Amino acid sequence: MENLERFQKILNFDKDADRVPMVEWAGWWDKTLNEWWQQGLPKDIELGNGLNDYFGQDRLMQFWVAPRDATCPQAPYHGAPIINDEAEYEAIKKHLFTDEILNENYARIKAFSEANKNNGFVYWFSLEGFFWFPRTLFGIENHLYAFYDYPELMHQMNQDLCVFNKKVLEMIYSLISPTFMTMAEDMSYNHGPMLSRELYDEFILPYYKEIVPLVKAQGTKVFIDTDGNVEPLIPWFLDAGIQGVLPLERMAGVDVNRIRENYPDFLMIGGFDKTIMHKGEAALRAEFERLLPAIRSGGYIPAVDHQTPPDVSLENYHTYMRLFQEYGALK
Repeated sequence: MENLERFQKILNFDKDADRVPMVEWAGWWDKTLNEWWQQGLPKDIELGNGLNDYFGQDRLMQFWVAPRDATCPQAPYHGAPIINDEAEYEAIKKHLFTDEILNENYARIKAFSEANKNNGFVYWFSLEGFFWFPRTLFGIENHLYAFYDYPELMHQMNQDLCVFNKKVLEMIYSLISPTFMTMAEDMSYNHGPMLSRELYDEFILPYYKEIVPLVKAQGTKVFIDTDGNVEPLIPWFLDAGIQGVLPLERMAGVDVNRIRENYPDFLMIGGFDKTIMHKGEAALRAEFERLLPAIRSGGYIPAVDHQTPPDVSLENYHTYMRLFQEYGALK
């Protein structure tokens, strides 16, 4: 079965798929690669797609289109603010939502898709969402206050982002037909949502309702990318028309089988507990056994619930892939 056909069957709960796709959806962690090179991973393998081929994974290509240009000021440290108020937002807008961003991404996607027409890639793309984007400008702490201190600015940011994301959609669909996409948000952590349902309904939901139907109309499945304990937010996402979620972090208590029981039609990617991967075959097999009911239910692509950690040996990762092939078989 061809790669694209397999993805489509799984994401449509089609029982005719031969197996689940085998992917590492998140980029490889440099610390993990450094360990593996010392353990014998060939250094001449191309990062990204070359590694996927080496491990026997299915070809998957992501295009992330950010609304900031290359010259946009950066936060001095992770989570720090870039702006503090309306005047500073206006001052930085010359770096945001520009035609140059669209043109550069158009050229990048066009070049890759034309060079890989016959290479079996499944495409997906990511847009920065309406929780994520204001946080990149306000910084983590100030962003949470901004819902109350700068509500009009928060709406202006998301209105501007919504207009830009619509332009991104036009650009992407003029070139490729992505199988799925993600709205990058990270609005949940290990104890649940980082904002109330009331704030979500006011500041986030209206903009999803503008973007999500445009994506679904193209036949692309709409996922949200949010870490931590996502289960309390699933009803919120369903109200927006969102169809699935990743990465389903086990360390935050997420249970893919419970999600499948509560939301039979909800799509899932991830869910494999990265914290047990260093423990060897017995632990890896037990984790696949835990995921097996969800695998067999359809609509679920098992994968590491974020990046593979550096404590996972190259040998254990090969074992993981061997077991992935075993437990992912549907025929």
